[in-house]
Amino acid sequence: MFSEFAFKIFEESIEKYHLKDDVYQDFSNPYPTENIEHLLYRKNWIDTVQWHYEDIIRNPDINPDDALVLKRKIDASNQDRTDLVEFIDSYFLNKYQSVEVQPGATINTESPAWAIDRLSILALKIYHMKEEATRADATLAHREKCQAKLEVLLEQKMDLSQAIDQLLLDIESGTKYMKVYKQMKMYNDEELNPVLRGKK
Repeated sequence: MFSEFAFKIFEESIEKYHLKDDVYQDFSNPYPTENIEHLLYRKNWIDTVQWHYEDIIRNPDINPDDALVLKRKIDASNQDRTDLVEFIDSYFLNKYQSVEVQPGATINTESPAWAIDRLSILALKIYHMKEEATRADATLAHREKCQAKLEVLLEQKMDLSQAIDQLLLDIESGTKYMKVYKQMKMYNDEELNPVLRGKK
């Protein structure tokens, strides 16, 4: 199933990142650009780096100038993340373009790629919660609490994976259809953001 295929790539990306555990490390994608694996790996790498940006910026002792630089990096990362989601949806649109939509077919509340985006974030939650549940310098109470949370996350992974795979099967059979709205973000647009417009 696609969810299992994607989750393994997300785990591979997370493991590779944590070999150095450095937000400034070089990025190298092991998959050919024409493959969906390339997009999935890149998507999760963006999520993984941003996860650690978010940790760093919450340091109460962070220098305000450094925090501003980091905030800009997070903004750029969010834009990259949205772009990757749209690329992944384009893959599915192309894959299912010849499917005959059945009478009475319905649209889903989110596109396949946005559901896969949630699976990528969930892979990060599982990785880090597993770390906390087994952290040697943590108290037993902390580890037990995190283990209980990990079990909930694993259940969520099972449910989300099933929902993604069912959605793709429904699209493939024509009982659901894809309709993708391109990003309508306004704050990066020099014409739509009044602050940026005023600086022109």
